Amino acid sequence: MSSAAAPVHRSTTPPTGRSLLALLGFGAAVLAAAVIGGLASGGSQQVYSSLKLPAFAPPGWLFGPAWALFYALIALAGWLVWRHAGFDSALWVWTAQLVLNAAWTPLFFAAGIYWLAFAEIALLWVVLLVCIGMFWRRSRPASLLMLPYLAWVTFAAALNLAIAVLN
Repeated sequence: MSSAAAPVHRSTTPPTGRSLLALLGFGAAVLAAAVIGGLASGGSQQVYSSLKLPAFAPPGWLFGPAWALFYALIALAGWLVWRHAGFDSALWVWTAQLVLNAAWTPLFFAAGIYWLAFAEIALLWVVLLVCIGMFWRRSRPASLLMLPYLAWVTFAAALNLAIAVLN
C-alpha cells in the first residue's frame, strides 16, 4: 500500500479545552456560512413561492430545519478530522466546500441567476465528494457525517436544475 493512500493520523489528541475551543471555531465557521446565506436569502420564501416548481419540490418551511441539521453535521465532521489529523489539506477542501455553500444562496435567491447557481452547486457537489474522500482517510465517522449533506446537495442540485429549466 502506498503512503499516499495510508490514513493520516496525528500522534496525539489535543487537550480537552483546546479541542472544545476548536469545536466552537468550526461551529463559528459554519455559522458564518449560514449567516451569509441568511442575509442573501431575505425574501427567499417569496421568491421560492413565486417560482414554477417541479412536482418534487419540498415546501419552503423545510429548508431552515434541514440546513440547521446539515450545518451541525458539517461542523462536527470538520472538528473530528481536525482532532485526528490537524488542519491539513482535507480541512482546506472542507473550507472550500463551505465557501461554495455560502456562495450559492446569493446567486440563486438574491441574484436570481438560476443557471449560474446550478453550475456553482455542481462544483460544490464535486468539491464535497473530494472532501468526503479525504475525510474517509482521516476519520471515517467524519466522512459518514457528511453523507446526509451530500444527499441534500444532490437533491438541491436537481431542484436547482429543474427550476432553471422551468423559469
